[in-house]
Amino acid sequence: MNIIISVNSAWNVWNFRKPLVEALIADGHSVTVLAPEDDAVAKLQSIGCQIRRLEMNVKGLNPAQDLHLIFRMRRALRELWPDIVLSFTIKNNIFGAFAAKSAGIPFVPNVTGLGTAFLSGGVLERVAVALYKAAFRNLPIVFFQNADDRDLFLQFGIVTESRARLLPGSGIDLDRFPPAAYPVTDEGPVFLMIARLLRDKGVLEYVEAARRVKSVHPQVRFQLLGAAGAQNRSAIDRDTVRQWEEEGVIEYLGTVDDVRPVIEAAHCVVLPSYREGAPRTLIEAAAMARPLITTDVPGCRAVVEDGRTGFLCEVRSADSLVATCEKFLRLGFAERAAMGRAGRAKMENEYDQRIVVGAYRSAIQSLASNCA
Repeated sequence: MNIIISVNSAWNVWNFRKPLVEALIADGHSVTVLAPEDDAVAKLQSIGCQIRRLEMNVKGLNPAQDLHLIFRMRRALRELWPDIVLSFTIKNNIFGAFAAKSAGIPFVPNVTGLGTAFLSGGVLERVAVALYKAAFRNLPIVFFQNADDRDLFLQFGIVTESRARLLPGSGIDLDRFPPAAYPVTDEGPVFLMIARLLRDKGVLEYVEAARRVKSVHPQVRFQLLGAAGAQNRSAIDRDTVRQWEEEGVIEYLGTVDDVRPVIEAAHCVVLPSYREGAPRTLIEAAAMARPLITTDVPGCRAVVEDGRTGFLCEVRSADSLVATCEKFLRLGFAERAAMGRAGRAKMENEYDQRIVVGAYRSAIQSLASNCA
């Protein structure tokens, strides 16, 4: 089959959908990535993907621009004429659904997150719900990365229960992220946060917690890994990060091509996000047998069993994050290591990438049979 994967960046496909892409190509399908181009294009081509550039404003909320996005996507679909479109990320899901319907092409979205518009509670939320209802109407399959998002879509009447399919995020390559021995150190434990530097990821709460915990435990280290100044309304600029470094509150690690050595050196991975689809960094850290601290919100709480594989804290609360870090610091070495091993077991049982690949293979086969 000729399959298009539509997403808001080629980087997203390389980092989160690569196992799916490789499986589809191994099955004999032709895969074209329809996305804005970036540094990941050459990598995707090296594994057999074709690339079709998609011009889009990733972070804007301009209705006129988004209307043009439908036309651009429809033009691309009519030129490529895929048998099916697999879509990820908000704009590609909504406007891609309109484009695919108008071209008569089967469309399978994956709700990887809801965005601030959907959760604003005002006019923007009503507009977002209306768009989703119109876009997703009569779609045969809609994938979700956590039960909270699925249940919310069911509550709003956007999808029916028979069409909603639940996945364990994007899955995890358990061989690529093997369990690592828990680090022994004479210095203080290392807390690590891996995320784009966005306010919505809880970066400000993490920095404030670091400031307060280090005032009592100066030997404890707080590391921050991720891109600053991202194309997002809640992005944190590099100058702000530099001030935190000068203050001695955090160690900024920038960005890396391979997070595994950084995770291996950490004692606890933290993500105080306001909401997630399925937090990849927590899944990778748990696979490597590292305890987790994250917020009790959709997406995040699905990955952590509170008190067993990590701890949950309140969202948007530096006070709660400080208390949770203190709770972790009171654990002994054996307790922390056991918590990490329990996290690895959870990933093996629930988050193996083969579950995700199998679900997509089943969906493709089902749609192919219906179209035959």
